[in-house]
Amino acid sequence: MKNLKDKVALITGGTKGIGYGIAESLLLQGINVAITGRKEETAKQAAEKLNKTENSKGKAIGIEADVRSYDSQQKAVNQVIEQLGKIDIVIANAGLGHFGSVEELTVEQWQQTIDTNLSGPFYTLKASVDSLKKEKGYFITISSLAGTNFFAGGAAYNASKFGITGFTQAAMLDLRKHDVKVSTIMPGSVSTHFNGNEPTEGDEAWKIQIEDIGKLVVDLLTMHPRTLPSKIEVRPTVPPSAKK
Repeated sequence: MKNLKDKVALITGGTKGIGYGIAESLLLQGINVAITGRKEETAKQAAEKLNKTENSKGKAIGIEADVRSYDSQQKAVNQVIEQLGKIDIVIANAGLGHFGSVEELTVEQWQQTIDTNLSGPFYTLKASVDSLKKEKGYFITISSLAGTNFFAGGAAYNASKFGITGFTQAAMLDLRKHDVKVSTIMPGSVSTHFNGNEPTEGDEAWKIQIEDIGKLVVDLLTMHPRTLPSKIEVRPTVPPSAKK
C-alpha cells in the first residue's frame, strides 16, 4: 500500500495492549481505525482516547463485538463499512491465555482459548474477506512464539497459537491470487497486562513494547507490493536471563 492515508483498518481486541498499540501507530499514518471489544462502553472509551493521540491523522471508532461469534464479527464488519465506507486492513489480534497442566486445565478453559485465539481469526477473516478482496487489502494475525515453541502448562495456548500460525499461512496461499496479502506476527514477551503481568515502559524496559508491534504492522503495510513477509518472529533483544 503506497499511500496509507484514508485507508480503513479493523482491529479485534483493540481496546488495550497490542491491539491498542497497533491502532495508535495506524492513526499516525492517517488510517481510520475501528477497534472492537466485548463491551461497547469499553470499546468507545478506548476509541475516544485514541482520538486524542498526539499527531493523529486518522479517526477511531469503537464497536462491540465478540470474536467467538461469526455473526458478531459479520455485524462488526457491516458497521465498519457503514460508518467508514470500506475495509482495507484487518488485524486479528483478540486473544487470551489459560495456562496449566492437562490435568488442571478445564474443558471450559480449553474451549475459551480455542474459540478466541483460533476460531476468532477465522470468523474475522470469513466476515471480511469480500471487503479485503475488493480493496486488495491486508489481513494480519497476531500469533506468538508459543505458536512454534511448546512449553509445559501451555497445552491450550500452544494449540491455539500453533493453529493460528498454520491457519494464517494457508490463508496466505488461498488469497494471494486475489491480491490480498496475509501475514502473521509472532511476538515473544510484550509489555502488556496479558496473563496478569504488569507493563513496563521506557528505555529500561526489556520487553517488546506495544508501539514496536505497531511499527511492524506499518512496515508490512508500506512494503513493496512484490514482497510478502508471511511470518515474522519478533523477540526482545536481550532478556534479563541472558545477562546473567
